[in-house]
Amino acid sequence: MNFLLLQAAPPEFSVDKLDQLIEKLIDLSVTAGRHILGALLVYLIGAFLVKLINRLVHTMLDRRHIDVSVQSFVRSLVNILLTILLIISVISALGINTTSFAALLASAGVAVGMALSGNLQNFAGGLVILLFKPYRVGDWIEAQGVQGTVREIQIFHTILLTADGKQVYMPNGSLSTSVVVNYSKEEYRRVQWVVGVDYGQDVSLVREKVLVLFKADSRVVQDVADKQPFIGLETLADSSVNLTIRVWVKTADYWPMYYEGQQQVYELFNREGINIPFPQAVVHLEK
Repeated sequence: MNFLLLQAAPPEFSVDKLDQLIEKLIDLSVTAGRHILGALLVYLIGAFLVKLINRLVHTMLDRRHIDVSVQSFVRSLVNILLTILLIISVISALGINTTSFAALLASAGVAVGMALSGNLQNFAGGLVILLFKPYRVGDWIEAQGVQGTVREIQIFHTILLTADGKQVYMPNGSLSTSVVVNYSKEEYRRVQWVVGVDYGQDVSLVREKVLVLFKADSRVVQDVADKQPFIGLETLADSSVNLTIRVWVKTADYWPMYYEGQQQVYELFNREGINIPFPQAVVHLEK
């Protein structure tokens, strides 16, 4: 009977060990809570400071009248660096050893750098673009089959706004090494049309009337020696005598002149009775 009672008795439980375990859990909870609260406080203050510094950088660049292209690049770079610094500060506030984290980040950076070599090329391309300035913010450019207004030059991409309202992100690396056509770089642009008149028309008279028409337009450049209006006979085509019309205008007036100039020539031909030919074919029937 005594033997059975001895076997059924529960093992002795140490109250001291339970107290020690509870104390450790409380200490860990307090430490973890302190770190979490500290990290949250660091994040809130850091996010406020990042926003403040970005605003100060923007204001400073504006006051110094820095080029808009450089401004967008510098703001993007500063924002990325501050964000990385904020992340490291939050990790440090959580109680994680930032020394080992920095070493891990450095080793990971090498691997990521090799994997993202294209982005490094884009970063270098952005520096080349800012240094040599093939285009600026606000310029109308054409590159890799895309035309648009340069809206922003970031550290990796240039943002173009197309004529139909689409944003196109162009890698800086490819833009710095490929052909880029800048339509806004020069003060003047040449507008050119090819118009046809009937065979038998007095070409000299047509040329004179067209010259008078464009010399009366205030948008056409008249006072620059090598940019005078020009009308010349281009080709004797199958059904028409083709004339080339060239005028120079301010770059901002290019598209209005391009469309309105064609309409002015058409109305002139109608007023003066100058025939505009159309393709004709002569068919011989054999009996």
